[in-house]
Amino acid sequence: MLAILVFLVILICVVVFNRSKNKGTLNGSTKKVPKKDFPVTWRLVLEQNVIFYTALISSEKKEFEYKVQEFLLYCRITGIRTSIDDADKVLVAASAVIPIFGFKNWRYTNINEVLIYPNSFNRDFETEGEDRRILGMVGNGYLEGKMILSKEALWHGFKNESDKKNTAIHEFVHLLDKLDGAIDGIPSVLLEKQYAIPWLDLINKKIDEIYEGASDINPYGGTNKAEFFSVTSEYFFERPKLLAKKHPELYALLEKIFNQEMDEKALEKNTVSIGRNSKCPCNSGEKFKKCCGFVHYNLKS
Repeated sequence: MLAILVFLVILICVVVFNRSKNKGTLNGSTKKVPKKDFPVTWRLVLEQNVIFYTALISSEKKEFEYKVQEFLLYCRITGIRTSIDDADKVLVAASAVIPIFGFKNWRYTNINEVLIYPNSFNRDFETEGEDRRILGMVGNGYLEGKMILSKEALWHGFKNESDKKNTAIHEFVHLLDKLDGAIDGIPSVLLEKQYAIPWLDLINKKIDEIYEGASDINPYGGTNKAEFFSVTSEYFFERPKLLAKKHPELYALLEKIFNQEMDEKALEKNTVSIGRNSKCPCNSGEKFKKCCGFVHYNLKS
């Protein structure tokens, strides 16, 4: 009898551990913790390219920066037939952080490397020739734990904030979808059970609208439920106010899934360049050269 009880206790512990692992939560046991200050040059990349970041208040920006650093500690960014720099890495990390920003102590447990290709590629991973239509993909099989992104598409996703498209965010949403074991458009680890059936019903309804030509949602979202989830997630993070206006029910469910009220954010592109005498982007009120840019400009001189 005692042996049976011990076995049951061990079994319960294993189940709980696996569920925690699959959900991607850290439970306060992060192995790699950022120990350095967030680089000034990285902050400039965020300020000048990521409107999600610029819409955050000061404390939220600090949290976003921490998550960017943390992501880059456990996920490698590797260039394939192209060179990459810190700006590329920061944009990849920002793409990963945006969908999970509504959750504390969260990290992806199903990725360890992002491969950056120069542009679109085909199913044989060739970047030259015909049938190069792929801009990003989540790896399976021998590519398990890997993601492939087009460098061109990565930057385009942040340069054009009005087209409701962001390839990198699209692929990281696929990764979230995959945490329950299948990329099927039903993110079980994020979606509370009572919303699962309404979500499926809404997907079917909206896909029908796409086929009927009665929707402004990217037609690629009509491919299947998984692509619908990722495509509408791009819409949610890129043009939330428009999504809330045209598809209020869809917006409301995505808000529950991501735990973020996107339509309340002031998503405006920062078109002002940051020079020596500009106000520091950290909102300290000081000039950039006397605040976060102090080390940067002293090193140059």
